[in-house]
Amino acid sequence: MTRFRFINGHVATSGGVLPGAEIVVEGDRIAAIGAVEGSGDAIDLNGGWVVPGYIDTQVNGGGGVLFNDRLDVDGIAAMAAAHAVYGTTAMLPTLVSETPDKIARALDAIDEAIEAKVPGIVGIHVEGPVLNPARKGIHDPSRFRDLDEEMVAVLTRPRRGKVMLTIAPERVPVSTIERLVQAGVLVSAGHSEASYEQAMAAFDAGLSGITHLFNAMPAMQQRVPGLAGATLDDPRPYSGLIIDGFHVAAPMLRLALKARPFDRLMLVTDAMSSVGAVEKDFVLHGRHIDVSGGKCTYADGTLAGSDLDMGAAVANAVEQLRITVDQATAMAATHPAAFLGLSHERGALQVGLRADWVVLDAALKPVETRIASAETVAA
Repeated sequence: MTRFRFINGHVATSGGVLPGAEIVVEGDRIAAIGAVEGSGDAIDLNGGWVVPGYIDTQVNGGGGVLFNDRLDVDGIAAMAAAHAVYGTTAMLPTLVSETPDKIARALDAIDEAIEAKVPGIVGIHVEGPVLNPARKGIHDPSRFRDLDEEMVAVLTRPRRGKVMLTIAPERVPVSTIERLVQAGVLVSAGHSEASYEQAMAAFDAGLSGITHLFNAMPAMQQRVPGLAGATLDDPRPYSGLIIDGFHVAAPMLRLALKARPFDRLMLVTDAMSSVGAVEKDFVLHGRHIDVSGGKCTYADGTLAGSDLDMGAAVANAVEQLRITVDQATAMAATHPAAFLGLSHERGALQVGLRADWVVLDAALKPVETRIASAETVAA
């Protein structure tokens, strides 16, 4: 057993925020959490925090690596290592609309990475190519296609980790959504022009996620609520929010907070290869993407993912949503763990769960990330 003793700060456990705590770790699990007696051999948080490790369900790249370009274990490991510095202890590398053969290769690569025990890899997010061209964003519409039986077979094959799929629900029959869900695929709606009625039918079929709420979907209107309106009206789906100051205005974020069940809101980064990289600019599907001032844009001004890390996302959530630190970290850890069906493993500082956590300074900047069964990462 190993004992970690934290004082003079805040420890966000599943039972509440403590002013300090002793966390006992056995193997890769938390064996006990209790009060600290004395201050010898203790880690002084100096007003900082210990919070559960962040879980990011939308990571296109990091550390100079774009997942689309590196469908191999080493590339995936480089992405995970880059994001670990910012508190991410679990993630879904995300493939931006690709051809069926590359989707199959990406799924296999994630299986190989999990088998190789790459720290933090818990599955894959396949974003597209079954999207609506009218809401393409930075995706290449020449890669868009219908969801045929061959692709369904590839997506529903047993995998070592979670498989998340973003679709435009208006392009997929409800019966096919049901088949995907029954096979264990986490189906999410995004890059879509779905009507309120189409969205509700998809929710009824088991679609459980909304990919970057408000982005790449029509604005709500008084008589045409659309996908965004359906999401605010229905308590079931988990909604990803990109809080970087560019994707969604703060008042709209607070509207989502007021309208939706809190435990259905998740922070995501939609991070590109620029996160943790020295050279920020990158190329996606042959198009040069400029990264400056924390913003990723194509020449025509289209946002191309983000230069956001989860550490900054948490700090931004506290400021823009006007919520507490433990609430923001729940959006970064507890809620995505529930969405992924991993609450029995991750997402909280709780006895029996993995000993994954992040140490934050008083300004909420990650200074140390602990991933169970891996080395501690210093920011």
